[in-house]
Amino acid sequence: MLSRLTRPRALAVCALPVVALLATAVLAPLPFSLAQPGMTANVLGENKGEAVITVTGAPTRRTTGQLRMTTIEATGPDAHVSLGDVLDGWFRTDQAVMPRDSVYPSGDNVKEIERHNADEMKESQDEATKAALAYLGRSASDVHVTLRLADVGGPSAGLLFTLGIIDKLDGDGSGGDLTGGRTVAGTGTIDARGRVGAVGGVGLKTQAARRDGATVFLVPEDECSDATAELPEGLRLVPVTTLKGAVSALVALEKGKGPVPSC
Repeated sequence: MLSRLTRPRALAVCALPVVALLATAVLAPLPFSLAQPGMTANVLGENKGEAVITVTGAPTRRTTGQLRMTTIEATGPDAHVSLGDVLDGWFRTDQAVMPRDSVYPSGDNVKEIERHNADEMKESQDEATKAALAYLGRSASDVHVTLRLADVGGPSAGLLFTLGIIDKLDGDGSGGDLTGGRTVAGTGTIDARGRVGAVGGVGLKTQAARRDGATVFLVPEDECSDATAELPEGLRLVPVTTLKGAVSALVALEKGKGPVPSC
């Protein structure tokens, strides 16, 4: 025979599984990654003691200003991210909560992910070189480009690599620098035909860019809304869809005339 519980005791007994479920939810790992602004690197200069861009087979220019590729830093694919971590990151402007599958390929282990990111970086560098030489009308059989950037993976530096090669070989085409002496940052994939693609994490990359002195940020046009949401003061957004458009915008900024698109 079951005895009847008093109301307070009944509520206490019912609350126990609820508390247990909440505690489990708070502590259980969730399929998210936490990201924050990462390092930036001037592709016209050196990274960890090595030139990022090395050109042989053609004379290069002495450049001024900087072209800074940007990154985000995310928790590792095997990191434990709890509900508390997600809630904390959700309300911070210097951190973003991202689905883990959008940061790392689903189902891969850490070494496979590192290999995947390295392969994407290598492919991005190859496409960047092809795009730059095609834009300049140069032949890959005469001009050899080597790109080095330690400890960075993925394809998102493609646009900045391409602009760096063009600046070293030809500048703005009339003796000046593409940067106009500024610190220009940006992000975006690129293919051999010069088409610029979206990458993700733009809001964090603009913060990294401004932190490291950039005043202009080249952003894939499709990501304008993400970039403007938490735009740091003093950073000008320039949306791009093609390499030609990016070069034209930088030349217009440098010379102070001509249309410069904005988000």
